[in-house]
Amino acid sequence: MLQRLILIAGILTICLGPGLHAQDVQLDSTLLTASDLATGLQVPWEITWGPDDHLWVTERRGRILRIDPTNGSTVTVLNYEDEVLEESSEYGMLGMALHPDFLNTPLVYVVYCYAQGFNIRERISSFRWSGGMLTGEEILLNDIPGGGIHDGSRILITTDEKILMTTGDRGSSQLSQDMNSLNGKVLRMNLDGTIPEDNPIADSYIYSYGHRNAQGLAYGPNGQIYSSEHGAQQSDEFNLIEENRNYGWPNVQGACNTGSEIAFCNANNVREPLDEWSPCVAVNGISYYNHPAIPEWEGKMLMAVLGGFVQDPRLSVLSFNEDGTEVTGEDEYLTNLGRIRDIAINPTTGSVYVATNGPFYPGSGPNRIIELRNEAYEPNNVTTPNSSNQFIQVSPNPVVDQLRLQLSENFIGKELEVLSFNGQVVLKTIINSSQLEIPSSDWSAGMYFLRATNKEGTITRTFAVQ
Repeated sequence: MLQRLILIAGILTICLGPGLHAQDVQLDSTLLTASDLATGLQVPWEITWGPDDHLWVTERRGRILRIDPTNGSTVTVLNYEDEVLEESSEYGMLGMALHPDFLNTPLVYVVYCYAQGFNIRERISSFRWSGGMLTGEEILLNDIPGGGIHDGSRILITTDEKILMTTGDRGSSQLSQDMNSLNGKVLRMNLDGTIPEDNPIADSYIYSYGHRNAQGLAYGPNGQIYSSEHGAQQSDEFNLIEENRNYGWPNVQGACNTGSEIAFCNANNVREPLDEWSPCVAVNGISYYNHPAIPEWEGKMLMAVLGGFVQDPRLSVLSFNEDGTEVTGEDEYLTNLGRIRDIAINPTTGSVYVATNGPFYPGSGPNRIIELRNEAYEPNNVTTPNSSNQFIQVSPNPVVDQLRLQLSENFIGKELEVLSFNGQVVLKTIINSSQLEIPSSDWSAGMYFLRATNKEGTITRTFAVQ
């Protein structure tokens, strides 16, 4: 069952150009207010909520960002662009997870691609958070073969403090069934990178196999683990991950429903997907929503969808049966934002954050982190942090002839940039006052964002010009 998003017309309705609207969302009884938290990022791949009440983001070019959700102030806490291999392809800095006891053991785990001669390789490393930067890389698993496509790389730290990591087949489909290869698998390792003694295959990282390119990995109902996986031309999959199970690729695409597939499935313990999409829509990051702030989504899986062959990007909300072994429905939202890569959830407010990757493959601008929040929900006995000492306020929005800004005084003396959504810089100036008025009558109609940086971080704001 598919239901399309109902958008509220006239509530912060801004013409962003084709496929780039950011609007409030009306559910059955809940209004989600949309706002741009950060704009102008470079292909955000992973976004995750940290126990420090900040959003952590990987950029595929080789950076890790830390974003204050109260004001959007963004700080680069790791710049690994010289070490990370990234071009206009699918490899780069990818999956990330924080230590489950992060406040006492401040480690961040990340997967990235690097060059070894003329070859692409992947590694998973940990970095230590000092309160200002990430330092002290420790390589946990090195020299995983990578490729220009199908690098997997989503990671999940399990409740028993093990790391699960997806790997893609790097375009060589036979590797997924090769038990001597780490490609096309879900790997399981200890937090120090060693092989757990209770892995299903002795002295092997392999937890499950027969995967093509899984790029979503999350807990769901009843503590079960789920994955979203890219198919070829058909059969994107949503899977329930079980240890030592074969997921069929390349001998099986989607369900076991042809003669040769049925024979292979019966002989090889194949786990069929809970759901599949044909033609491929390019399913991606998943997060389980289990919060009362959005009752219509409670107990459901949120799945980022890039759009695939049918150019149908969206946020999909998947419903389950009681024990989580069947997908019983799919609702589609945010069909107008371009490619949606990943999702994070604020455990205090219940807000949902989505990372966009622009309208075109494999990742183009504008790239944003957008917050959807039920402002009517008030958490019990929780005080929202106050970051009023760092802000930029824009009015009116949309702008007609004059852009008015109010800024915290710590921006005085810093540079202000205004950029169009096609990347053109239309203004550079030095901020000389906490209140600015900027003529905009010469700017073409469309979407813009401004950017200013001080020692506390970078703040961006999106606005439209009529």
